[in-house]
Amino acid sequence: MTHATRLLSALACAIVLGGCAAGVGISVPVFPGVSLGVGVGSGGNVNVGVGTGVGPVGVGVGVNQRGQVSAGAGVGVSTGVGGGARVGAGVGTGTVIYDPKDPRPTPPPGTNADNVGGP
Repeated sequence: MTHATRLLSALACAIVLGGCAAGVGISVPVFPGVSLGVGVGSGGNVNVGVGTGVGPVGVGVGVNQRGQVSAGAGVGVSTGVGGGARVGAGVGTGTVIYDPKDPRPTPPPGTNADNVGGP
């Protein structure tokens, strides 16, 4: 996997984790196939995530400053700008998989919490 693919993946994840909004990000490869990225969405929401990708497709998971954990997938392109640096853009979709301010509902009284709806 090339540095361009890792950069693309992390950039796509930064955009994805920005809530499907426009954003910018930067990434650093941490080991082959995986990059650590930081991005800012158009609403000013800062996200830190880890991503991977194959070709123009990337996937990742990240967390924002409110503690929300999101997962997403994106596609994008990048180009060299000299000195080994690359610039890219991507689009994607994502979803919040954990929100600390959205507590899980408690099971109704008289139900087994491990088997909700069961005996």
